[in-house]
Amino acid sequence: MRKAVAALGTLLLTIAACGGQGGQSGQGGGGGQVRVTLVQGLAGEEFYETMACGAKAKAKELGVALDVQGPQKFDPTLQTPIVNSVVASKPDAMLIAPTDVKAMIAPLTQAKQQGIKIILVDTVVEDPGIGLSRISTDNVKGGAAAAKALAEQIGDKGKALVISTDPGVSTVDARIKGFEEEIKASHPGVSYLGVQYSHNDVGEASKIVNAALAKDPDLAGVFATNLNSATGAGSALQQAGKLGQVKMVGFDAGPAQVKQLKDGVVQALIAQLPGDIGAKGVEQAVAAVKGQQVTPSIPTDATIVTAQNVDQPEVQKILYKAGC
Repeated sequence: MRKAVAALGTLLLTIAACGGQGGQSGQGGGGGQVRVTLVQGLAGEEFYETMACGAKAKAKELGVALDVQGPQKFDPTLQTPIVNSVVASKPDAMLIAPTDVKAMIAPLTQAKQQGIKIILVDTVVEDPGIGLSRISTDNVKGGAAAAKALAEQIGDKGKALVISTDPGVSTVDARIKGFEEEIKASHPGVSYLGVQYSHNDVGEASKIVNAALAKDPDLAGVFATNLNSATGAGSALQQAGKLGQVKMVGFDAGPAQVKQLKDGVVQALIAQLPGDIGAKGVEQAVAAVKGQQVTPSIPTDATIVTAQNVDQPEVQKILYKAGC
């Protein structure tokens, strides 16, 4: 009888130990380690790597187990299988930068139905019921700032082109909106040529600028809404011998863009704070898992970076990096 009781006690201790490892969703709410997965919009891109660094630092501070994954291209058909895999692993929470405002609703709805707390970082989806917290740069304001900077560079007159990724990406759509509204409202001398889409491909962005220069040799300015668009556009301007003639404002501040700024390829960069977005995402995820108050919307700042301020210590801190 004593042997049977001892064996039963050993079994119960083993079960309790297994339950404390956080191997199932919801362990964080019960006092175990919170498990969070960050699904980036694009693996390896400096913006999202800087976001991951901010998330990792905050996760270490809070004792959170953090996993980071992302597709090799900013594409919902590539991001959806990753989300499905994450759902199968049952973390407590998921931070995600959705790659499409509509296409990612279905997989994220499935994640929500499985009890996973969802925090949207950088980009969003159209369904307001998805995302306990939405953390992003005020992109409309950022787009307006880009319009003002570009208009100033081109003397408030001439033709201006916007190069973006794809329609349906919430962040860049907002930047375009802010740019267009500012140009229309305050810069009548600027002839807006509209937006063309590079599909977040450096080579495609370069082709767009080459074609634009062939059609409009008097092109005065370009606003590139993200890192890859700016990199491709800058390469085309450099190859065409248009540096200093066609002005460019870029969004984001990765190493390649900072080099372009110092080389005079671009005249200004709108730098976001992806590290802050990642850190705040982890904070909100932990709060959601533990049943604490969650902030539904958290806007983050952006900074205008120029050749005049790029080497200042406070600006150096916000430039994107390829790894932690």
